Amino acid sequence: MDKPLPILTESPTAKPGKMFIPILAWLMGFTSLSTDVYLPAMPTMQSDLHGNVELTVTGFLIGFAAAQIFWGPFSDRYGRKLPLAIGLILFVIGSMGCALSNTMIAIVSWRIIQAFGACTGPMIARAMVRDTFAKTEAARVLSGLMILMAIAPIVGPLLGGQILVYSTWHAIFWFLGIVGTIMFFSQFLLPETHPLQRRSDHSIGQAFRNYLHLLGNARFMRYTLCVTFFYVAVFAFIAGSPAVYIRYFHVSEQNYGWLFAVNVVGLMGFSMLNRKLVTLFNLDYILRISTLISMTSAIVLLIMVLLNFGGLLAVVIGIFFFFAMNGFIAACSTAAALDDVPEIAGAASALLGSLQYGSGIVSTLLLSFFGNETPVTMSWIIAIFTTLAALLMKPWLWNRNRRLAA
Repeated sequence: MDKPLPILTESPTAKPGKMFIPILAWLMGFTSLSTDVYLPAMPTMQSDLHGNVELTVTGFLIGFAAAQIFWGPFSDRYGRKLPLAIGLILFVIGSMGCALSNTMIAIVSWRIIQAFGACTGPMIARAMVRDTFAKTEAARVLSGLMILMAIAPIVGPLLGGQILVYSTWHAIFWFLGIVGTIMFFSQFLLPETHPLQRRSDHSIGQAFRNYLHLLGNARFMRYTLCVTFFYVAVFAFIAGSPAVYIRYFHVSEQNYGWLFAVNVVGLMGFSMLNRKLVTLFNLDYILRISTLISMTSAIVLLIMVLLNFGGLLAVVIGIFFFFAMNGFIAACSTAAALDDVPEIAGAASALLGSLQYGSGIVSTLLLSFFGNETPVTMSWIIAIFTTLAALLMKPWLWNRNRRLAA
């Protein structure tokens, strides 16, 4: 197993403390919490705001994807902590704007601002891991972070459902503002993992040209597109499941959170397993097996839905095995992608995150266009994109591309 890289500066403030991993985990969980906590409220919000509520997810993902393209080079030039602090302030402002919104246009606009801040959390967390640890150790740390960050999507829908018992959906966004404020003060406990001697001395414009270099890096793009395709499927479930579970299968808003939590428990379990497996097998092998399992589960799910067989139980089981593979795919893809480009880890993390979370735009638009009142649309989106992710990890395809490149 690779040993962790040495600390990149002799300054004692650069050494990760006891709170390093927990804070990074919550930063990575920002995206999940920002969306998952109000999932039980989506049917009610659609009625109150008289619009397509999936657009609140689309708006968030547009802001999330676009902002990372800027924050990546910014963090390579000015360090990790400055963009994180600015981002958390924007998140709090956006959350308060959402809480005060009474129209669909207003809340979608504030969701974009909220996302501009929220995106710094997972992006900076991934870059800090790459700053501090080598490839295999980074995969183990990322798997550990996923175990901790999985608390957010478990607690989020459950908490959102309980808030709706005593208040309205507006209170959910006030709650997010409070969480953002706590995280703003917590980030002062983090070290600066990107010291002055490692920072880019290029202009921001030159730094943006790093994206062209990354897009031309076949190995980096292979892993990035793998997790991107997989997350199209993930967001199809996240955005589509409230209507499917609550409206189609008549699950209560409070019980919806438990069905969502089942999948996250699976993710946590496989993330724990992944921490061991990355020390025994190479990352490509783990990705090949996990994407294959995900694809198989998704295809079986689609068949069951088309045959109208098994009802809610068939959907829950199919989603469980597809979603749980996130414990392997996200951590291993990220570690493998960033390992090739340590000198521009911030830009690489930003591009990866932009494509990964921006992929949800595809999911929400497809759900809006084809309808999400039944499980069919959600299921075929999941099946198609998990298949694409699995194909990317096939050795014959990768070897052929390398021969063509040569």
